[in-house]
Amino acid sequence: MNLPIQPRLLSEKEASLYICMSRSFLRQARMDGNRENRTPAPPFIKIGRAVRYLREDLDAWLESFVRRTHLYQDETVA
Repeated sequence: MNLPIQPRLLSEKEASLYICMSRSFLRQARMDGNRENRTPAPPFIKIGRAVRYLREDLDAWLESFVRRTHLYQDETVA
């Protein structure tokens, strides 16, 4: 029985599809680093010239943007 292998490391193209963001976003975010008023880059791994993303890092990065309340409620609580 051959089970499909789920790769732990994703290429830039695979990562962009996984997080529904463009490859240019990933490239620009890597170059810019974490800057004020910019969406931070997800963590990445550099192996030689190859850039790879760990699936669990992408999941944690996505989770960091989840809003548990409505934006209007956040503004009224101050």
